[in-house]
Amino acid sequence: MEDDKMLSVESLEMPALTKAQLAELLFDQIGLNKRESKDMIDAFFDLVSCRLVEGEDVKLSGFGNFQIRIKAPRPGRNPRTGESIPIQARRVVTFHASHKLKERIQG
Repeated sequence: MEDDKMLSVESLEMPALTKAQLAELLFDQIGLNKRESKDMIDAFFDLVSCRLVEGEDVKLSGFGNFQIRIKAPRPGRNPRTGESIPIQARRVVTFHASHKLKERIQG
């Protein structure tokens, strides 16, 4: 009986939404053909990626903001050897969910 209450790792994993599934949704719900749907999804993500690479923030109203942040250089450590190594400055992408999205997630 205790086994019934235990959750497996697999049951905790949520399936990812893929670009192919997004294209399929455009096909099903809007009526674009499959090629147009795929091209539209690819164009959207290419545009977002290009803007981020150029250092621009991407704001999607009601969803959230993608921002480029520069992480300062810092000392690091190789976990295998314990040797100190410098970690160079780098650019990273951060995502901040909008209040609307946070409210929807909370139910």
